[in-house]
Amino acid sequence: MTRLVLLILALALTAPAAHAQLGLPQLPNVGGAAGDVLNRTANTANQTLDDVDELTEARTNQVRSLLRRHRRELEADPNGQPIVRSQILVLAPSAEALERARAEGFEVVQSDELDGGPLVVLRAPRGLSTRRALDRLREADPQGVYDFDHLHLESGIALSAPAMAQQGAAGGPRIGLIDGGVSNNSAVIAQRAFSSTAPVASTHGAAVASLLARAAPGTRIVVADIYGGAPTGGSSAALARALSWLGGENVPVINVSLVGPRNRIVEAMVARVVARGIVIVAAVGNDGPAAAPLYPSAYNGVIGVTGVDARGRVLMEAVRGPQVDFAALGIHSDPRVRGTSFAAPIVAGYIAQSSLQRVRSSAQDLGPRGRDDVYGQGLVGGNLLSAAR
Repeated sequence: MTRLVLLILALALTAPAAHAQLGLPQLPNVGGAAGDVLNRTANTANQTLDDVDELTEARTNQVRSLLRRHRRELEADPNGQPIVRSQILVLAPSAEALERARAEGFEVVQSDELDGGPLVVLRAPRGLSTRRALDRLREADPQGVYDFDHLHLESGIALSAPAMAQQGAAGGPRIGLIDGGVSNNSAVIAQRAFSSTAPVASTHGAAVASLLARAAPGTRIVVADIYGGAPTGGSSAALARALSWLGGENVPVINVSLVGPRNRIVEAMVARVVARGIVIVAAVGNDGPAAAPLYPSAYNGVIGVTGVDARGRVLMEAVRGPQVDFAALGIHSDPRVRGTSFAAPIVAGYIAQSSLQRVRSSAQDLGPRGRDDVYGQGLVGGNLLSAAR
């Protein structure tokens, strides 16, 4: 899609609100670039072509930055997506397959028992590229479930730390959260790290947790930190372990405000969790209206959520497609955030409070009549829009 067409489409779908604030999603702890963009475009009646490009290309720029700054730990897969260098994942391998891999020089660096079988992390032998290592393992074991260890990135930016959520009556719903670590939030009742020895607080995770607590007063949040402040944080291995753990923690709903490429290991774990009756809610991503689907929102059985502004118009950067199930407010002033990351917890909270069926039946239709690829089945939490204006 050309720059001109993209601009026309974005302006047509998001005719900007007087109070809409824009922020450039990028890596946590990165200087003031995001704030500069937000301040330049906040409360502006006309968005420029550069603003559209910055919003929709933010994840691409983030990937480039990651690969440039962490060459020793990361590299790109054949599609340009970030992966952990020299690392291959295999789910529930046979003893024969593992023995054959060892004989070819692969090293088992970690093995975790997950729902459905062990997740084994293999390191490729010296001199063998990660791409060729995956090809060799798949060729030797066509029935096995092998893939790269992809990274999953945050689907929005939080430019300020949220205030601690005000809790309602005790005994509210339990909700799982896969994100960065969360601190100073009384709604969090348990937390576990999957990329470090202990959870590491993140502004993004704190913002999502705060919004979950607001959408579902009295909620009790169980946090799986898959970042831990590490350059390889957000890996498929960590995400798979987190899904398995939360699947056993008696949470009816799991929120995942992260995006990445399709990964066979994560897809298999998502299927297992969904089969247990747990609802997974995920942000659809901010790569723009012409972007390919992002995951986990596009996996079968996952509830994909897009973001809208305070006037109910889809965010110009939001991904479109059949994976969009619902829309919710994606711009919040406290905390100061923007992106589909911050729409997903609204939907997750409402589902946890009632049920997916009730949320589906009460969603406010937006756009063309009936379900569409921009707003899905409609807006959830419409009362929040009035408060945001």
